[in-house]
Amino acid sequence: MSGSQRGKGIRVVALGGGTGLSTLLRGLKAYTDEITAIITVADDGGSSGRLRQEFGILPPGDFRNCIAALADDEALIAKLFQYRFGRGDGLDGHSFGNLFLAALVAVTGSFDRALLEASRVLAVRGRVLPATLKSVTLCADVRRERPGAETGWRRVWGESRIPMLAEGESIERVFLQPERPPAYPEAVRAILNADLIVAGPGSLFTSVLPSLLIPDIIEAIRTSQAVKVYVCNVATQRGETTSFGVHEHVQALQAHVGRLFPLVLANGHFPASVPLGDGIEWVRLPDLKVVQAGGYRLAVACLVDADRPWRHASDKLARSLLELYRRETIGSDGGLVVDLSCGRG
Repeated sequence: MSGSQRGKGIRVVALGGGTGLSTLLRGLKAYTDEITAIITVADDGGSSGRLRQEFGILPPGDFRNCIAALADDEALIAKLFQYRFGRGDGLDGHSFGNLFLAALVAVTGSFDRALLEASRVLAVRGRVLPATLKSVTLCADVRRERPGAETGWRRVWGESRIPMLAEGESIERVFLQPERPPAYPEAVRAILNADLIVAGPGSLFTSVLPSLLIPDIIEAIRTSQAVKVYVCNVATQRGETTSFGVHEHVQALQAHVGRLFPLVLANGHFPASVPLGDGIEWVRLPDLKVVQAGGYRLAVACLVDADRPWRHASDKLARSLLELYRRETIGSDGGLVVDLSCGRG
């Protein structure tokens, strides 16, 4: 399906936050106008955290990124939206888009109305919605294992603090406070009406899971008749998924929300000459027996970005998801591993 053939297209719901979700949206908008991004509201770091604390609004950063990614023209206006001030008393570190959304909240009287108006100004293809309008805090229970010492535990409060783990520590679970925030009603409706539901890519514990840890969201995904896919990261993340392969990502996801996503899309191309950085590794594929025991089906494609191979390429990701959707809707062979022609790269 080419961009010129896009028309309205299939109804896609994408859940998450951070760089991964905006990467996905940037690719999808070439193929369909029926996109709904459902964004986590747990961010508490940087410019978003400052505005959240000072003005009592939901953190605008991930919303800003997704609005810019879905903008009809990502030239001047979208670049302005992403512009970050490098100096200025009170402005240093803030992006123009974050300040713009904060101002729109004050003018319109609500965060969801501000998103609607910002999307209209940038001619966004699709919708950008919060998972909940409730102010929530992301928390983590962290396991500590050190040689010669007893296993211990500690609790971390705040999304920005969770990846800052010491050696020998690992995340056992994340949860929201309050634990049962109400879902944003439009987000639930979008999920129930979707043709394709995608979770990720993005930071597993701090971007993907927070948007899924809302009971109404979980129930809507479980009820929906859509094709449901979890997109696994290309590379591990220090402090969150150190040494994780695809299967470990899926296990952590299932431990939190059950088997909501029977399909997992993963990268199958690992450039040998690319240095990933200290403590970062490729997210490796599991063998067939592990996939079978995990209760999911694995789709494999070449998803790496040529310039930044530790990240997904927007168009490769979108095309692979739509090809997987096409195969599922026409009736696949039901195999545990789906080859999406990784060799064509």
